[in-house]
Amino acid sequence: MAVPTFVDRVTLHVEAGRGGHGVASVHREKFKPLGGPDGGNGGPGGSIILRVDPDVTTLIDYHHSPKRKAPNGGQGAGDHKNGAHGEDMVLSVPDGTVVTDMNGNVLADLVGAGSELVIAEGGRGGLGNAALASSKRKAPGFALLGEPGEAREIGLELKVVADIGLVGFPSAGKSSLIAAISRARPKIADYPFTTLVPNLGVVKGGDITFTVADVPGLIEGAADGRGLGHEFLRHIERCAALVHVIDTASIEPGRNPIDDLDVIENELSRHGGLEDRPRLVALNKVDVPDGREIAEMTIGEFEKRGMKVFEISAASGEGTQQLIYAMAEIVAASRKEVPVTPPTRIVLRPEGVEGKNGFTVKVSKNGEYLVRGPQPERWVRQTDFENEEAVGYLADRLNRLGVETRLVELGAQEGDTVIIGDPANAVVFDFRPSIDTGAEMLGRRGEDQRFYEERPAASRRREIDAGMETKEEYEARADVARRLRDGAGPVSYEIGGEDDPDSDWAENDPSADSGQRTGE
Repeated sequence: MAVPTFVDRVTLHVEAGRGGHGVASVHREKFKPLGGPDGGNGGPGGSIILRVDPDVTTLIDYHHSPKRKAPNGGQGAGDHKNGAHGEDMVLSVPDGTVVTDMNGNVLADLVGAGSELVIAEGGRGGLGNAALASSKRKAPGFALLGEPGEAREIGLELKVVADIGLVGFPSAGKSSLIAAISRARPKIADYPFTTLVPNLGVVKGGDITFTVADVPGLIEGAADGRGLGHEFLRHIERCAALVHVIDTASIEPGRNPIDDLDVIENELSRHGGLEDRPRLVALNKVDVPDGREIAEMTIGEFEKRGMKVFEISAASGEGTQQLIYAMAEIVAASRKEVPVTPPTRIVLRPEGVEGKNGFTVKVSKNGEYLVRGPQPERWVRQTDFENEEAVGYLADRLNRLGVETRLVELGAQEGDTVIIGDPANAVVFDFRPSIDTGAEMLGRRGEDQRFYEERPAASRRREIDAGMETKEEYEARADVARRLRDGAGPVSYEIGGEDDPDSDWAENDPSADSGQRTGE
């Protein structure tokens, strides 16, 4: 089986790198028992970038390797060390590559050397516990996970960027003409459809340098799939002008230059989008017997249609210089109308979730609650579900967003199933309404004091704060604390007595003797 050397359509699967995870770490230093959190953030994942390279002329590399994945971001570390950025993966594409999604929508048209498209952006790195610390959560015992990179399937379609397009019947001499006016060396033979892929040649006409594209020949019915069909006509869609290369020495019955032009024009019309292009007519092979006579007989008809006609011979070079200067004149006029723009960098970035507080909650037929929305789905991806404190932090965020309130409004009961995210890749919870408290209730790492009902220290502070409003001028905060009831301050009790909170534990301890229980 022949290996293709020219590929102008491929389907490419791209996946950007995942963001590195943040780390939960505590600063450790001699004589500093409360060093505080110092966990660094994870690095962002590498993005995938399409970049126009003038040295690349085909998409064959992606035909053989259609799946590409960028490196992941590095993990965070202690001592406030952030993870390394994942290296971007740059994919070189030919000039004139059109990028589409799987629905055929055009995402970008990459024209001009250096033009870029960030087709898949790397995932964001997770925050370390140093970044999550606040005045009320001084030492978080958790960090956020890195987000996965964007993954998508795209189509790449090459539309050759040429100034002049050569069209005509097979064996009309298009490849011979491009070889005569440029240094291109396409395959040339005396049978139809020798040219199976577009050929490009660089031509110089005076001070103007331009490119000429030779596409495979057209025949009547090409739009219906005959011959090579319209498979390659997209390569002349960008051309400033078209040159009809017509064979004046054809020996096929029923063919003549006028009819050949009408057939090709009909096929171009059925393809669409080329009606406004200027036309030139090159009557080729005037050096063969009867070729010049036939050309002279038909020139008048072409001129009546407003077309410039050139009698040429690609084999001997006769008339090619006049044709080159005519093409250069059209190209120069076209370039004046279209200003030169610098290479652009296009970024396809998903809509940000910051400031997007919208979410929806729907009840399925089997009584499950489905929560969808950019913020809750992103928070779920960032959560380490093996860490209880991280799960509590997620619950706080969802509660502040109003998810829990909405679930209660829809009749959710404790133990009901709640699904957050796309059902194909979702996280399932058992609904348990949280206590209406905030981050100030968090205790030591891995603990959540919201589940503790008795908190005497907090009660005492509130009592003292209330007493400070009625204190005398000479009283300090300590004086207010002394005159408050015992419940708001230190409690005195006899060890082993009825008020001893440890008496129950001591009575149940088989190793404790009576002296230990009574303090004697």
